[in-house]
Amino acid sequence: MIGDDRFPVARPSLSELEERYLLDAVRSGWVSSQGPYLRRFEAEFAERVAAGTTVATSNGTVALHLVLAAAGIGPGDEVIVPALTYVATANAVTYCGATPVCVDVLPDTWCVDPEGVRAAIGPRTRAVLAVDLYGHPADYPALRRLCDRHSLLLVADAAESFGATLDGRPAGSLADATTFSFFGNKVITAGEGGCVTTDDATLADRMRLLRNQGMDPDRRYYFPVVGFNYRLTNLAAALLCAQLARADDILTRRDKVLSGYEQQLSDVPVLRPQPVAPGVRRAPWMASFLVGPPGHASGRDRLARELDRAGVDTRPFFVPIPQLPAYQGQRADCPVTTDLARRGINLPTYADLTDTDVKVIVERIRAAVASLPAGGFPPAG
Repeated sequence: MIGDDRFPVARPSLSELEERYLLDAVRSGWVSSQGPYLRRFEAEFAERVAAGTTVATSNGTVALHLVLAAAGIGPGDEVIVPALTYVATANAVTYCGATPVCVDVLPDTWCVDPEGVRAAIGPRTRAVLAVDLYGHPADYPALRRLCDRHSLLLVADAAESFGATLDGRPAGSLADATTFSFFGNKVITAGEGGCVTTDDATLADRMRLLRNQGMDPDRRYYFPVVGFNYRLTNLAAALLCAQLARADDILTRRDKVLSGYEQQLSDVPVLRPQPVAPGVRRAPWMASFLVGPPGHASGRDRLARELDRAGVDTRPFFVPIPQLPAYQGQRADCPVTTDLARRGINLPTYADLTDTDVKVIVERIRAAVASLPAGGFPPAG
C-alpha cells in the first residue's frame, strides 16, 4: 500500500520555526562550521541535559569515535559494548584500532548487563560503552561503580535517549561522556548531526582539537596532531536550536503515541511492550514491542509482512553485533540479545501522529495478528 494511507516508521517534526532559523542562517552567510547558531546550540544543549559542556559533531557515529580517540584508546585496547545495539557502537571502537567486547543485555531493561560487564573486564579493558537502547537508560549507577573500581572510562551512547532521565538526572549527565545523534529519525533532528556532552574540560578540549583536523586553536593552520573533520555546520545547528525550542512539545506528543499503543494493545497477548525500570523516564524514540513468547523466532517477521501489506511500516530490532560478518570473531554468549533480536519490532513513532492515526494503526495491528494462521504463534510457556 502506498500513498497518504501509509504510516512510515519515522518522520521529523518540522515547523515554521525551523524554517525561520534556517533561513536566517542562510542569509547570514554562516553556512559552514562556524556561526552563532553553533555556539548557541552547544550552550543550550549542555544546559538542557545538565552537562558541563557540549561538543557538536557532524553525526552520532563520529561523536562516539571522537570520545574514544580523545581518550587515547587505540590498538591493543578493549572496550566493552552491549551485544544488542546499532553497529555504530562497535564500529567506533574498531575505528580506533581497539576491540569491542560484547556483553549480553538484561531482559528487564534491554540494556547492557552490569554483571556481564564485570565478568568481561580484563587487563586490556579501557572503557565501557553503554547504550540506552530504544530510549531506556542503562544502569549507570552500577556501571559507575565498576568503572571507578577499575579506572575505566564510562561512555553513554544516548543516540536514542534524548529526553530520558534516570532518578531525575537527564541522559547527557550520567557518564564521563555521552554521545547523541540527530539523524532524521531521532526525537530531535537536523537530518544528520551529533554531539558529545561531558563535565571533563580536558577531554572536551581534546575533542575540539581532534574535531577540527587537529589544528592548534592558537595557531591557524598548524596541526600538532592528526585530527578529523567532524564539525557540525551552522545550518544544522540552526535546525537544532529550533528543535530544542520545541523539544518539550515534541516529547509530550511522542509520549502520547507510545502510551496510546501500549494502552490499546494491552489485551493482545502476543505483544509485550518495552519494560521500564523503576526510576526511569524513557525517551519516546520508538514504540518497541516483543512479538510472541520467548524463543519464538518467526512471529515477528510474519506480523511485519502483514502490516506492510496493510500500510504500516515497521522495523526489526538490531541484528546482534556478534552475528554481523565484521564481528563474528566475537565469541560472546548472549542468549537474551539473541531472543530479543528475533522477536523485537518497532512501530511508527513520530510527533505528527494523531490520536486517530494511532487508533487506525492499532486496528491494523489487531487485524494483522488475527490474520496469521492459528494466531501465528505457539502457546506461551
